[in-house]
Amino acid sequence: MTPAKPKTQIGVGGLVLGARERRYLEQVIRSSRLSYGPMTRRFEARFAAAHGCRFGVFCNSGTSALHVALAALKERHGWKDGDEVIVPAVTFVATANIVFHNRMRPVFADVDPATYNLDPAQLDRRITARTRAVIPVHLMGLPCDMDPILAICRGRRLTMIEDSCETLFARYRGRLVGSFGDIGCFSTYVAHYIVTGVGGFALTSDSNLAVRLRSLMNHGRDSIYISIDDDKGVSRSRLREIVAKRFRFVSIGHSFRATELEAAVGLGQMDARGEITRVRRANARYLTEGLKDIEDHIQLPSIPPDRDHMFMMYPIALRRGPKTGLVNFLEEGGVETRDIPPVINQPIYRRIYGDLESRYPVAAWINRSGFYVGCHQYLSRRDLDVIVDRVHAYFRSKGKAA
Repeated sequence: MTPAKPKTQIGVGGLVLGARERRYLEQVIRSSRLSYGPMTRRFEARFAAAHGCRFGVFCNSGTSALHVALAALKERHGWKDGDEVIVPAVTFVATANIVFHNRMRPVFADVDPATYNLDPAQLDRRITARTRAVIPVHLMGLPCDMDPILAICRGRRLTMIEDSCETLFARYRGRLVGSFGDIGCFSTYVAHYIVTGVGGFALTSDSNLAVRLRSLMNHGRDSIYISIDDDKGVSRSRLREIVAKRFRFVSIGHSFRATELEAAVGLGQMDARGEITRVRRANARYLTEGLKDIEDHIQLPSIPPDRDHMFMMYPIALRRGPKTGLVNFLEEGGVETRDIPPVINQPIYRRIYGDLESRYPVAAWINRSGFYVGCHQYLSRRDLDVIVDRVHAYFRSKGKAA
C-alpha cells in the first residue's frame, strides 16, 4: 500500500516577504515607477559592491545575465560562430544553453568529486585551438578552486565568465566570487539565496563591458538612452543628441529587463543577508552533525579551508549505488529533493553529443548518486530533524545503519 503523502513538504527553498521588503515595495508603489529607475540603481550598486565589483547590471534572470555576458565578450573580441566555451559537466543546463544561444559550442570538463565544481586538471585537457572562454560554476554555495583556473586562463589567453548563480557573497582565499573573471553572473530567482522572484546580475569592473551589457539587455539600444531619466535635466545640445539617438540600436539585443518591484524585494533581502547567511550555515552544521554517523554510505558537503560555503542548498551523494531509492523515500516522507544539477545526461544533450557520461566519470557518478535538500533560513529545527531522521530511516530499512 502506498503511504499517504504528507500534508506539508520541507522545501528546498522559500520566501517570506517581511517588513523590509514591504517598505521598499511601498516606495515603488507610491512612485508609480516600474521601469528602470532609482530603486534598481540602488540595488545594482549595493549588490556589485557586496561582490567587490564596480558595476552591476540587474536583469530578469541569471540565464539572461550569462547570455548577455557571453554576447558582450563575443562582440568585443570578434569571436566566430562555432568557437568553443568550456563549461563544467555538472551544472544547471542554462550554463551550456547560453553558449548555443550565442552560436558557439559548449565543451564539457569533468568536476572534482568532493566539491562538485570544475576540476582544473580536467579543464586543461579540454582546451583546443578554438577555445575562447571558460565558464567555471560556483555550485550550491561553494566557490571553485580559482587560482589554478585563473592560471590556466592567463596562460592560454582565455576569457572567463563566472557562473555564480548559486553562490553569493562567498570568498575564495579572501576574494569575493564574481570578481575573478571579466564578468560574474548571479541569479536571484525564487528559492535562491537572495530572492527577487525573477532576476539576475551581470557584474564587472570594466566600464566598457558594463555599457555593452546594459545595451544588450535593452534590445541593443544605444547607451545614450537606457533609462527614461537619461533625457532629464541635460543641456540643450545633449538633449538634441539624445533625441537623435535614443531610438537607435547598435547590437542584436534582447528584452531582458527586470522592474523596480523586483529591485525593491532585492534590497529588502540584502538588508537581511547577514541573518540569511548565519541561519543557512547553522542549518548546514546541524544536518552534518546529524548525518555524520552514516558517512560510510553518503558523502556530505566538502568545505575546503581556503573558501566559504554559503549553502544555497545541502548536497548529498551516495557513495555506492543509485540515489533513486533514497530520493523517493525522502519525497514520500515530505522532504523535497533536487538532483545536483545534471547536464550531460539530458535528452537534448544526448541528441547533440551522444553518450557523454562514459567520458566524464565523476559527472556520471554525481548524476547517478547526487541530490540536495534544503537548508534555507525558513526551515525549523523540526524540519531539520525530519530530514535527518528520514535519511537514517532509509538506511535502517536497508539494513545499512543502526
